[in-house]
Amino acid sequence: MTTGAAPTRPGPPPVVALLAAAHGGPALAVAAVAGLLALRGDLYPLDAAVVTAAVLAGQLTIGWGNDLRDLPRDRAVGRTGKPLVTGALPVGWVVRALAVAGLACIVLSALAGWRSALVNVVLGAGAGHAYNLGLKATWWSWAPYASAFGTLPSVVTLAGPAPVWAPLWTTGAGAALGVGAHLLNALPDLADDERTGVRGLPHRLGEHLSRLLAVVLLSAASLLAVLGPAGPPPAWASAVLALVAVLVVLTAAAHGRAPFRAAVAVALLDVVLLVAAG
Repeated sequence: MTTGAAPTRPGPPPVVALLAAAHGGPALAVAAVAGLLALRGDLYPLDAAVVTAAVLAGQLTIGWGNDLRDLPRDRAVGRTGKPLVTGALPVGWVVRALAVAGLACIVLSALAGWRSALVNVVLGAGAGHAYNLGLKATWWSWAPYASAFGTLPSVVTLAGPAPVWAPLWTTGAGAALGVGAHLLNALPDLADDERTGVRGLPHRLGEHLSRLLAVVLLSAASLLAVLGPAGPPPAWASAVLALVAVLVVLTAAAHGRAPFRAAVAVALLDVVLLVAAG
């Protein structure tokens, strides 16, 4: 098959296949968090839309870059859920989509202001591509997640009418959330990754330690999101922290898929807390 030819195997519609190759769920989730933070901040509606679109474009480039980089590995372990592996999506389409999204990320980021642009392009999207291009197989696999998630609030605040860095507690909460998400995201693929020579931090720690560390980091993100903002925490925050505590115990003590699901629930609660704190 040539890189520019139409798919030769039955598969999902091209738009659906492209979104799947971009890891569309996580990309949209990160963009949604950026959009909610922008709405909670002092940005004008148009600026909020531009920042959200810039973050989304950057996330799409990371997803497409990841699937292109991992294509030989994915074929080796038979990951038939990926459109590039099955042939439902030509490589050339993904390359072109990556180029368009990369240009959009740069242009939209620039429209949000040079400070926000530098953070989004270098510390956000750039960190994601550093992960794809090699860091994912090292002890430093966590660093791009800490960088991208930790600086996401600043992408928003630096695009405001009075550009400032986000408070340190938001940076810490975002970084802890990002590294925790990295550990959880890697767990289902540990065995396949090991077979193809990918040994990031989760692979070196192992499933049990990775899950426990993820819970510690996600719990820390919860506490930072509740205790970091000035003034007393809202009344509902105590109930959320109590729920986080229950999920943490479940993560540590349960068996089967329950610990993983409980840890993911903690991550979702962290997102809610971070956005609510503004």
